[in-house]
Amino acid sequence: MQQITWEDFEKVDLRVGTVLEALEFPEARRPAYKLRVDFGEIGIKTSSAQITKHYTLAELPGRQIVGIINFPKKQIGKFMSEFLVTGFADENGDIVLTSVDRKVPNGSKLI
Repeated sequence: MQQITWEDFEKVDLRVGTVLEALEFPEARRPAYKLRVDFGEIGIKTSSAQITKHYTLAELPGRQIVGIINFPKKQIGKFMSEFLVTGFADENGDIVLTSVDRKVPNGSKLI
């Protein structure tokens, strides 16, 4: 594994945000949802997430998640992804969201 410096780590802007809305994304190649997430002063950003195995659309709004907000935007079909949703693959390769165990202000930076 390649080691990185503190300066390398500081380049990755990991922030917490609250999911405002989760929608079906039938145009995606692999099963995914469209998410609208409130990152506080940074604003509301959209992304797609392949999290359909562990999460329903109904349980996502109100949940705080962690995203990388300084990745370039990515066009996915007709949808523009503005940040990268973070998570871990379980034993089957299905994504489990990265989240916080206590509510923190939207836009808080991982330090």
